[in-house]
Amino acid sequence: MMEAEMSGMAPVQLFLARHWEQLIVPLCVLALTLALGYAAKRLIVRLLRPWAARSKGPTAQIVINAVKGPFMIWVLILGTHLAMQSSELPPRATVWIGRILLALWILSLTSVSSRLAGGLIRLHGSGIPGALPVTTLTQTLAQLAVVILGVLVLLNLWGVSITPILTALGVGGLAVALALQDTLSNLFAGFYVAVAGQVRLGDYIRLNTGEEGYVTDIGWRSTTIRPLANNMIIIPNSKLGQAIVTNFYLPDKRVGVSIQIGVAYDCDPDRVERVLLEEAQTAAREIPGMLADPAPGVSFDPGFGDWALGFNLGYSVQEFADQFRVRAELRKRILKRLRQEKIDMPFPTRTVYVRGQGEP
Repeated sequence: MMEAEMSGMAPVQLFLARHWEQLIVPLCVLALTLALGYAAKRLIVRLLRPWAARSKGPTAQIVINAVKGPFMIWVLILGTHLAMQSSELPPRATVWIGRILLALWILSLTSVSSRLAGGLIRLHGSGIPGALPVTTLTQTLAQLAVVILGVLVLLNLWGVSITPILTALGVGGLAVALALQDTLSNLFAGFYVAVAGQVRLGDYIRLNTGEEGYVTDIGWRSTTIRPLANNMIIIPNSKLGQAIVTNFYLPDKRVGVSIQIGVAYDCDPDRVERVLLEEAQTAAREIPGMLADPAPGVSFDPGFGDWALGFNLGYSVQEFADQFRVRAELRKRILKRLRQEKIDMPFPTRTVYVRGQGEP
């Protein structure tokens, strides 16, 4: 009865039941390999840290972080392989364990490559001429491409034909596309926005619906902008693709702004223009964010107002957010200068003539 049960057991179970003492040496080899691998990991990380500190950029740290995680997995694969070489397992068990180790090796390499691709694209992608803007969507697409390549290599090594899989995906893709219309619309809209280059990370934009702020990220579903109030506005990519967008950073960051100044009617317009221009030129050299080139200009516009002569002072700032600070400082300087020059800035007034009955 016992012999019948033993004959019905799998070869590996039968080997373990009869020759368990032969596993002592392989297990010792595995344990020794893991111990040496752990010590080697600590030593390698300790040696690489000075190199990362001396490196000018974070590339070295990205590589260390990507490799440090799966290092012990590689040590486990090596230890298991050495243990198999020192054991007398049945050939069938050796083949299956070898396949599992190979699959684990490919998956770990795919994980490391995916991390490296995302980190290096985020670090160096924006510096490559003609490259896509480095957004969450760009990093996700790069990592997804690496994962797909790793899965295809794994299937090929396992002898799985990918043709039926591609056929099934082609048939089921239509149903998935119909079920995920909104998601796919946001995905392709985000890809178009990233490729077109008309909205880039860091740009200050304003939508026709009123939302405005700095573009902080373009994801697969939505685009995130941060207004000057330091909040977060999340816009679906499909809405962004259909909106009328004003980009204050294109063709460059320089922004032209103006302020209106009103003086009394008895003032000399030429003198007022000269005073305003002198003060604006001085401010352009002293106020951070205000540009001296192109030079500020003063025009007698809108001219004749209801109670004052209107002048327009035009100037440029380095970027959109600078205009508020520059405008406040420039107004204070102009007010002080006009008071020094005895140039009045009248209050709104209106002259009313009252005629009595019988007067012409």
